[in-house]
Amino acid sequence: MDQGTNAVDILEGRSYRLQYPWVGVVNRSQADINKSVDMIAARRKEREYFASSPEYKHLANRMGSEHLGKMLSKHLENVIKSRIPGLQSLINKTIIELETELNRLGKPIAVDTGGKLYTVMEICRVFDGIFKEHLDGTRPGGDKIYSVFDNQLPSALKRLQFDKQLSMENVRKLITEADGYQPHLIAPEQGYRRLIESSLVTTRGPAEAVVDAVHALLKELVHKSISETMELKQYPTLRVEVTNAACESLERMREESKRATLQLVDMECGYLTVEFFRKLPQDIEKGGNPTHSIFDRYNDSYLRRVGSIVLSYVNMVVATLRNSIPKSIVYCQVREAKRSLLDHFFTELGAKEGKQLSSLLDEDPAVMQRRTNLAKRLELYRSAQAEIEAVVWSK
Repeated sequence: MDQGTNAVDILEGRSYRLQYPWVGVVNRSQADINKSVDMIAARRKEREYFASSPEYKHLANRMGSEHLGKMLSKHLENVIKSRIPGLQSLINKTIIELETELNRLGKPIAVDTGGKLYTVMEICRVFDGIFKEHLDGTRPGGDKIYSVFDNQLPSALKRLQFDKQLSMENVRKLITEADGYQPHLIAPEQGYRRLIESSLVTTRGPAEAVVDAVHALLKELVHKSISETMELKQYPTLRVEVTNAACESLERMREESKRATLQLVDMECGYLTVEFFRKLPQDIEKGGNPTHSIFDRYNDSYLRRVGSIVLSYVNMVVATLRNSIPKSIVYCQVREAKRSLLDHFFTELGAKEGKQLSSLLDEDPAVMQRRTNLAKRLELYRSAQAEIEAVVWSK
């Protein structure tokens, strides 16, 4: 300030009002600098000046560099406090995003053999659990198996057209040829057996088709479960091995199911339900006239009656098979898939060494590096979160 002037009007806000009060300071002069006056002495001279100056004495309590520093510190503190909720929100959001990304990338690979084996087993159990959920109805897909039993099998059995198999010409042929050179004495039992067997054997086709249809659905559920097991996306080789192991198990189950299911048909062909025929009304003339030629001693009405009886018996057996075939398939394929889909794989897994387990857990190096970087960032953000919360709660 020039001699004889002062800044009272400015400092009191009369000349120009600021959002925050004016603060006057006395800086070191060039002479002070030349004399090497330190900051402590300069601040003391500043306090003495404001305290003794007639113009500024009444303002001394809010003048000086010390007061300016305190006021700026308080202002900075208030600004920081006003920004803390926004900072907390941003940090919390970033932490959630980092955690989500780390969960998507999966856990880091264990170093020791036991840890690797545990990791593989846990991933396989997750896949197995998802597969069972599909079968049990928690996830979609298992209902298609019931549709095979409720729609495909009955429709296939109806399409067999036993009436063509039991046509007049075929009945006459099998009846007349059944006993060879010696005609039957009472009833053409061998003819009945051949007609029944030739009719029932056609059910093998639908039975096999149902086994294959359920097998295809189970494979479809395996692939769907594989794609839904997020942990398997982390390890491509393990994903392939688990898929192959599951499909191989299903193939073994299909062969066992096909054998057991076709045995049901073979049992019906090999042993007739005698009680059915004992309940039929007896006819002393049902054997025809034995004095006639073997090729003409059966009239049409008799042959139609034989065909009708055989058709009734075949329909009875087919109705039984319609219920027993699904039971066999569920027992041999569906139930077994739920119980032991990866049992063979687990047995082989237990014999693998550390290097073999490492080959299953062949994660992309870029993914591993990204996980490491994300983990470091997450640690920093959590540290910042803790420090900010400590400051907030301390106030």
